[in-house]
Amino acid sequence: MRFLSVAGSVVSALLLFGLSAMPARAEANAFPNKPIRMVVTFPAGGGTDALARVIGAEIGKSLGQPVVVDNRPGASGNIGAEFVAKSAPDGYTLLVVNSSFAINPGVFRKLQFDPRNDFSAIITFASVPSVIAVPPGSKIRSFSDLLAAGKSSTVPTYASCGNGTPQHLAGELLKLSAGIDLLHVPYKGCAPAIADVLGGQADVSINTLTNTVPYLKSNKLRALAVTSKARSPLLPDVPSVSELGIAGYDVDQWFGILAPAHTPAPVVEKLNAEIARAVARPDIKASLAQLGFATTTSTPAEFQKLVNADIDRWKKLTAKINLRVD
Repeated sequence: MRFLSVAGSVVSALLLFGLSAMPARAEANAFPNKPIRMVVTFPAGGGTDALARVIGAEIGKSLGQPVVVDNRPGASGNIGAEFVAKSAPDGYTLLVVNSSFAINPGVFRKLQFDPRNDFSAIITFASVPSVIAVPPGSKIRSFSDLLAAGKSSTVPTYASCGNGTPQHLAGELLKLSAGIDLLHVPYKGCAPAIADVLGGQADVSINTLTNTVPYLKSNKLRALAVTSKARSPLLPDVPSVSELGIAGYDVDQWFGILAPAHTPAPVVEKLNAEIARAVARPDIKASLAQLGFATTTSTPAEFQKLVNADIDRWKKLTAKINLRVD
């Protein structure tokens, strides 16, 4: 009789588990049954916005529902992130971010959301390194020249897209890793930063590959190195900083998609699968390459690990250079 009682308990537990899993499976099967909002934390017309529109249009076809891009810029992406963090965890409100999302916790004194725990990671889908470049008439002819100049009495200036951007931190990490000095000149955006290097107001450009390539092609800038760990497939002839002797140096700006925390796992998995399928398409790869981005992919767990690791490493660097925004 005791055996029958134990067996009955096991059967009951299994039935209960199966019944509890049914709503989640049913929700995933029904998802989506209305339009999906994709919040972009930067203005329309920029690189992140362009990426979101390409991916959103593609997964909208496969999911059978329109994906609407909602631009909510401001506070280095924090305004849009807070909106999504407080949205319903049902998969219908997504957040498109780049690696600035992981930099902000080390830069801003107070965030109205928890970047580690208020989101469900879905996938990384693209990346772009920055390019360290100089005008063709510069006395800095190579990366080794830049290192030598950084140890001289005349310190070169470098223009970045703004305080706390991946390009700013790429420069600061280079200073610390190589034991050199460079004078940071922040701009309110990548376009004015590169314009002032072209105009001779700053010595060195650290800017995204997307913004830099047109000037490389027109011989208005000369590339010294890319900031990613390895060479970029979109700029294969330019060595990486790590390859040139600064071991472990890696600043590759990633792009990914998050959902509010507690979004059902089957919905997260469905979104992950559809986005991964989209970026694997040759035509989508080509479209993103034309925009200056390499495609990537990850599991939700891998993306969460990347976010957490970058939050930790950028917090350490911003603390070292005393970079804070009130």
